[in-house]
Amino acid sequence: MTNSLLLLGEALFYFGSMAVLFRLRRAIGIGVFMCAVGVMHFLETYLASTFYVELPFGMVSPGSAVLFSGKLVMLLLLYMKEDARTVRQPIYGLLFGNTLMIGLVLLLRLHEVAPLPSGQVADIGFVDQMGWLMVWGTTLLYIDAILIILLYEKLGHHLGRFRFARILASVAAILTFDQVGFFAALHFVAGAPLEVFFGGWAAKMAAAAVYSALLCAYLRVFEKRYEARPREIADVFHALTYRERYEALVEQAGRDSLTGLLHRGRFEDIGRERVARARDEGRPLSLLIVDADHFKSINDRYGHAEGDRVLKMVADELRRAVETDDQVFRIGGEEFAVLSPYPHAVARLLAENIRERIRFAGITPNLSVSIGIASLDERPGGLAALFALADERLYAAKAAGRDRVVGQAPAGTSPADEAGASRPEANRA
Repeated sequence: MTNSLLLLGEALFYFGSMAVLFRLRRAIGIGVFMCAVGVMHFLETYLASTFYVELPFGMVSPGSAVLFSGKLVMLLLLYMKEDARTVRQPIYGLLFGNTLMIGLVLLLRLHEVAPLPSGQVADIGFVDQMGWLMVWGTTLLYIDAILIILLYEKLGHHLGRFRFARILASVAAILTFDQVGFFAALHFVAGAPLEVFFGGWAAKMAAAAVYSALLCAYLRVFEKRYEARPREIADVFHALTYRERYEALVEQAGRDSLTGLLHRGRFEDIGRERVARARDEGRPLSLLIVDADHFKSINDRYGHAEGDRVLKMVADELRRAVETDDQVFRIGGEEFAVLSPYPHAVARLLAENIRERIRFAGITPNLSVSIGIASLDERPGGLAALFALADERLYAAKAAGRDRVVGQAPAGTSPADEAGASRPEANRA
């Protein structure tokens, strides 16, 4: 009975202390709470491997039943009242910190240790014994922390109004999963008997009930701020695993640094995919190539800084006209491409709209653009054939005086004739 009361007292002390730090997070910073959550992981693992007390239903370690269970509840609290981007910081901090500790211990073993004057010599043998438990425990903690949040959100669609049941089910399920995983390693490393598993599981279920009740009481009394509705599991998982950061890096790597538009490499990849899909599904697709007229004279007269500003403004007008980023590309110095999911006639209207917008946007005196259009049903082949046809028509627009849209050759004229027999590069400026 004494051991049971002591374990309950330890749980109350742990939760009360951590709740105070969490409540003061606006005043002292959330980092204090996060550090307090993480600092006891070594103690948890050490107690779980060596320190057990006898209870009526088996042998129990305060490291697992009190400290580890409390840590998971604290991470859940952090997620509930902050967000996934905040709670992932201690999750990954714990993973990295414990991995770093294990690596440093391996290096410390290489030292020739000098004894103290009293003859005492440091013994890191207990760390050797705990090494595999630390590795396995750290991995389990990482998995547990993510799973408990995902399960909490999943149950929100079914138990949204029953907060205690939702929290208890999440905590109990993940602690059961953890007990199975950790006992397997504990049995292999330290030869823990089966009664340790059942005793530890019963204690964790009791801890789940106590901590869930304490968490609900804390939320009811101190955190009355509106709680968000259940979020999509995929969105939460992406945030917890930094997936959105990875996708942002990939996306940023495919963008032009000046205008923010997708660059030529992305045009090739996306364009080939859309052409193939449009042909397979029998859907329309048109390509517009947009080129700023007399752009070289802007650089020569006003300088390259003004030229860069003009390109940014042209890119902004293209975005507004098309209304989506993934259809607009910067494919050259002052040359842009638009992939339009419309037939030729509608794409022609879009091109005229783009020309008018830029002409009257006041970007720079008399700035205009020339546009060549090609549609998928005009020429067999892939993206290269479509691009070649649109490019020929862009040359034709330039040769005809600029500030115009060319979408097809005049009757009886081939695209080559339309573009002109001689097309020096300077003619496109």
